[in-house]
Amino acid sequence: MKILIVNNTVIPALKYGGTERVIWYLGKELVKMGHQVDYLVKKGSSSSFATKVMAIEESKPIEDQIPEGYDVVHFNFNVDAEKVEATHIVTIHGNTNEFLPYNKNAVFVSKNHAERHQSQSFVYNGLDFSDYGKVDFSKDRKWFHFLGNVVWKEKNAKGAIDIAKRAKQKIVMLGGERFSTKMGIKFFPQLNARFAGQVDESGKNKYINQSKGLIFPVKWDEPFGLSMIESLYYGSPVFGTKHGSLPEIITPEVGFLSNDSQELVDAIKNNTYNPKVCHHYAVDNFNSKLMAERYVEKYKLVLSGEDLNADFPVLKEKQESRFLEYN
Repeated sequence: MKILIVNNTVIPALKYGGTERVIWYLGKELVKMGHQVDYLVKKGSSSSFATKVMAIEESKPIEDQIPEGYDVVHFNFNVDAEKVEATHIVTIHGNTNEFLPYNKNAVFVSKNHAERHQSQSFVYNGLDFSDYGKVDFSKDRKWFHFLGNVVWKEKNAKGAIDIAKRAKQKIVMLGGERFSTKMGIKFFPQLNARFAGQVDESGKNKYINQSKGLIFPVKWDEPFGLSMIESLYYGSPVFGTKHGSLPEIITPEVGFLSNDSQELVDAIKNNTYNPKVCHHYAVDNFNSKLMAERYVEKYKLVLSGEDLNADFPVLKEKQESRFLEYN
């Protein structure tokens, strides 16, 4: 197949960038499978495996920038099907809190994500873990960690620090910037917390390979959560809330979930998870090869003339408060 992957960001993701990381590894795996992959992305992008990388023209509608000749166009943001002549699918990576209909060929990134939009169409994200370096299971695990945008309150970095403090553990804060023009400045005055900022794969190896676990008390419906599978790869179990995709991604063998912070504190104090079990679980279930194979199944369905959804996916229920249950 000749496939065009479209997203309105720059690839590759050198540090932060979940969607960018996913579409990079998807394209890489599709090429390994014998497909031709091109990208239509923001100016400044590059790829060593794609046949062609084209730059989006910001002033033109995206539907007018799709060249002819592709079997499937894979958008990574919602588009109006009536305006796109090419056979296509749309991956929805984030959340909305509006009753806005998505494309009939929408694909969500977890079962929960799909069900919240009255759909059964989803493909789990996957990573090429060979880029993350080898895991040294002999290393002494010295701290816990948080991985996410520290200034985004839905990710609950403050809650993660509080849990670590109550469990009398050190925590390394990974991800995001301490200052955001939209979200303000984030301070971590607690002595148990260290801010390491944005990190690439080698930085994650350095910090997470010495971590006892990911503390992830999110207060929103996490669509998927790449930070969870990255942490599991390094042998770090996940201690988080029960929101969004967490209950389907995190099994009792690789983590503990509760919306009660004291229960998370107690679980961390009694942490007996096996790092090797966590590692193999991530590698076996959330690798980029599996992701690419599942997307190829979606491509074949739309090429046969089928819609991925019987109706336009739309949010089932609006969230009335900004934050979900956490105490």
